[in-house]
Amino acid sequence: MPPGGLQRVHRHVPERPGWRCRACGAAWPCPVGRMLLREEYGADRIGLSVYLAGVLFDATGDLIQQNPPPTPAELFERFLAWNAPRRRPSCGDDPNPGGA
Repeated sequence: MPPGGLQRVHRHVPERPGWRCRACGAAWPCPVGRMLLREEYGADRIGLSVYLAGVLFDATGDLIQQNPPPTPAELFERFLAWNAPRRRPSCGDDPNPGGA
């Protein structure tokens, strides 16, 4: 461990086949891993999404071996959804689209 007891941030990478973070043990991509990926890709959200889609493909092959396996929705949330830009409502958006 580096002086001062700090973890090296570059070690927040997945450990297969469980897809846990090597540094903190959280489900990968962990919060620090997500921050580092955003920093690495900068404004290239599409490039990051393509990378994450490939990671999702690899992770799915490993994680479906778990009992019980994660659902497709859980895999999507874990690997892709966090990178989606937050949609801001525009002036013309109906705040109550279902009516009433």
